[in-house]
Amino acid sequence: MTKSANFTILIVDDNENNLYTLKTLIDRHLDVNVIEASSGMDALDIALGQRTIDIIVLDVQMPEMDGFQTASMLKIRKKTQDIPIIFLTAAFKAHEFQQKGYEVGGVDYLLKPIDDNLLINKMSTYIRLIEKERDLNKRLEAKVTERTHELAQAKQYLEKIIQTMGEALLVLNAEGVIRDANPMACQMLAYGLDDLKGMSIGEVFEEENKEKAAAFMGTWLEALIRSGVLNSIEASFIASDGRRIPILFSRTVTTNTAGDVESIICIAKDMTGYQKIDSDAD
Repeated sequence: MTKSANFTILIVDDNENNLYTLKTLIDRHLDVNVIEASSGMDALDIALGQRTIDIIVLDVQMPEMDGFQTASMLKIRKKTQDIPIIFLTAAFKAHEFQQKGYEVGGVDYLLKPIDDNLLINKMSTYIRLIEKERDLNKRLEAKVTERTHELAQAKQYLEKIIQTMGEALLVLNAEGVIRDANPMACQMLAYGLDDLKGMSIGEVFEEENKEKAAAFMGTWLEALIRSGVLNSIEASFIASDGRRIPILFSRTVTTNTAGDVESIICIAKDMTGYQKIDSDAD
């Protein structure tokens, strides 16, 4: 007996004797849960309910809603559209009926009297395929969970570095408006984070060498966008109380796939207490 206790097979036939015979056959050879439905409407109610159906064995010739109509209704529902359907029939044996069975979503079309071994082998095959799919999904889910955990750890690690780094960090949009800042930036500028967000970089920053800034096409922002990175710029932060804090400033940009600027990353080192050395001195 194939061990497949986690699987459920729905058998559908308007003839009670056929249902009994089919259930007995399945119970003898497969360790699965078997649910019976005596009409196409009953089958729809069961399949669309809370229970998960893995395989449907469906008689074609039934009153009110035949097997083809039932299958068509199942295939347009998201919950049931991927369930393998095996058609059974004693009357619709012509090739065009078999073709119709496949067209409405059947995976097999068996003629009565049914070859017991053939039917069991086909159901066993689909069970093995479903088992492999479930196993693959579990492994993929495990990998996704593992990767998500790794990314979360990396994010926490990066956030910890940003929150504790000794330099000020400002994140700007392409227009030079502050989007985010780390605690050191807030401390140096004496602003709360919410106060900094939305301010222009020009409100808290000024270049020391304005002639040098002008040489970079008029503004540092234009120069940055063109060059991609500007390093070691001598400048000053303007604190909330008007104090000028000498800084060594670096800026870089991040772009999207189209090459448009997404963010401008600014890092500033507090140079208070450092003595400037004149590079032109003898």
